Formats: sequence, C-alpha cells, structure tokens
Amino acid sequence: MAHIIVVGNEKGGSGKSTTSMHVATALARMGHRVAALDLDIRQRSFGRYLENRAHFIETEGLSLPLPMLGALNAASPNETDPLSEAMSELDPVHDFILIDCPGSHTRLAQMAHMLADTLITPMNDSFIDFDLLARLAPDGKVLGPSIYSEMVWGARQGRQAAGAGPIDWVVLRNRLGTQAMHNKRKVGSALTQLSKRIGFRVAPGFAERVVFRELFPRGLTLLDLKDVGGETLNMSNIAARQELRDLITTLNLPGVKVDF
Repeated sequence: MAHIIVVGNEKGGSGKSTTSMHVATALARMGHRVAALDLDIRQRSFGRYLENRAHFIETEGLSLPLPMLGALNAASPNETDPLSEAMSELDPVHDFILIDCPGSHTRLAQMAHMLADTLITPMNDSFIDFDLLARLAPDGKVLGPSIYSEMVWGARQGRQAAGAGPIDWVVLRNRLGTQAMHNKRKVGSALTQLSKRIGFRVAPGFAERVVFRELFPRGLTLLDLKDVGGETLNMSNIAARQELRDLITTLNLPGVKVDF
C-alpha cells in the first residue's frame, strides 16, 4: 500500500503547493514511485505546477523526475466520493501519494485527512496563521484547539474507528524571516506548548525567497537547478536546498534515505 502524505491547512497563502511540489519531486528524484492529487478544484496551483513541469521537460528535451498527476473523475457515478476512486487506481502502483488540499474546509479535504499517514501543515510564522490551530489569550496562553485542529482530531478519531494507523502530524513553519526575532520566539514557544497538547511535531520549513516564485512557470524545484543549463546556484539557493533536505529528513518517511 502507498504511504499517503496530505498537505493541508484551511488558510491560503501558507505555501502548501510549494511544499507539495518539493516533497513530491524530491521523493521521485530518490527513485520512489510518486503520485499526486490536487483537491483544489478551482485554483489547482499544485496541479498546474506539475503540468508546467511536464511541458518544460517535453519542450526542453530534459530528463527530470515527474510525479504522476492523478485526476478526480467529476463524472463518476459516485459523485460524493471521487477521491476513493482516484486513490484505488493510484494506490497499487505507487510508493507515495501526495494530496494537496485547498485553503478552505471542503468535504474532499476532510476525507483526505482521514487517509493521511503523514499530515504536513504549512503555516506562515505568525499568530494569524496560528489562530487556525489554537485560540490564544492576550497573554499568550493557549485556551484550546481551533477549527483546523478540531478537524484533524476528528480525522484521527475516524482512522482509529476504522482500525487504521495514527496520523503523524507535522506543522511546518514557513516564510521564516531573518528579522522580528522576538515574534519568532513567541510563535515558536506557543507552537511547542500546543504540540504537547494536541500531538504534532514542529519542523522548520522554507524561508521567504524570490526563487520559489520564479520556479513555478517552468515547473522546477530547487533540486532541478543544477540539471538545467544556465542556472547558477547562489548562496540563497544552496541554503534553500538544505531547508528541503532538513524537511525530508524530519518527515521520517518509510523507506526514504535522503541522498541529495
């Protein structure tokens, strides 16, 4: 059976598609069979990222790893559950299936969370994003879980009732800046406190870098730059590659040995 990785957060702009693309292509680059699903039916940032990659590979005659992009059958007789149909086709022939969820609460996203063996929740390093995980008092004390944490808790309960394994939940601190150290410490302290209460691991994600916005039109990732002619690896790109390496290592996925 494939290991299911779900990238979810009910807030847009947290870096879900960038995280999904880099994790999926990193696994493919290491020789794993990877499939991808984009549940954001309207925006499809992750799906278009992969389509851009396929087009760039074809037009440039390159040989780059390409995760298989699955599709939801909108004409399925079982319109209430097109996800299960897509998963049944992808599961037997892939090692990993990565599902990117929309930045809002939908039925498909809720179903995807129940399938997750590993759940990655990217969040901007701010208390605005933190509010989706927990409610805070003005003095910084955690009052209780918020809407997204409650949805994850429901998914965990559903998996337990179905006899499935636990969800390894990793909260990813994205867009970490070099300034505002006081705010970073406060957010970090609040996340550490909350992680012990509701059961997730905290991982450093990607800093705010221009390179991520430049890669999307060609469907490239940080790991592709050395394979594309004319690209120069500057210090920022090298640091970003290390961030990706640290993330894949922290995820501790089955059968994955980081070798890039």
